[in-house]
Amino acid sequence: QELPETVLLKFFRPENTPVPARPTPEQLSNLIKTSLHYPESFNHSFHQKSLCLVPVTLLLSNCSQAVVDVMIDLRHKPTSSEALEIHGSFTWLGQTQYKLQLKGQEVYSLQLKACFVHTGVYNLGTPRVFAKLVDQVTLFETSQQNSMPALIIINNV
Repeated sequence: QELPETVLLKFFRPENTPVPARPTPEQLSNLIKTSLHYPESFNHSFHQKSLCLVPVTLLLSNCSQAVVDVMIDLRHKPTSSEALEIHGSFTWLGQTQYKLQLKGQEVYSLQLKACFVHTGVYNLGTPRVFAKLVDQVTLFETSQQNSMPALIIINNV
C-alpha cells in the first residue's frame, strides 16, 4: 500500500495559554479603586487656633493582577463657582503629588491632612488618581474613575 503524498498537519495550542490582550480604556480607568476615610463632622475652636487640621486616609486598591504605576495629584480644585459656593475651599497640607507602585491586588494607605480656615461643608473628593500598567509603554497614565463626593462638616466649638 502506498503512502499518500500530502500529509495534513494539525496545529494546536493548549487552551490555557494566556493571550496578551490590550486592556480597553474602560479597564484602564478601573485599575485603582480609591476611598477616603475621615470623620463625618469635625469640631474645632477657630477662636483658639485659626487653622483646623483634619487627618484623612486615602485608600488605594489595585483591582488587577498586574503591577501598576500610580500618580496622585492633590492640586486639583473644583473649577465651577457653584461647587465653591456650596462646599467652600480647603487646602491639602504637605506633599501635593505622590508616585507609587502597587503590586497586583495590593492595598495602600496614604495619610493626608486637610486644612480648613472656617466652618462649613466641604468636599474632600478632590484628589485625582492616575494609573498605568508598569509594562505599558504609554506616555501618560489613565485617569481613574472618581468616586462620589466626600462631604465633611467643620463645626466651630
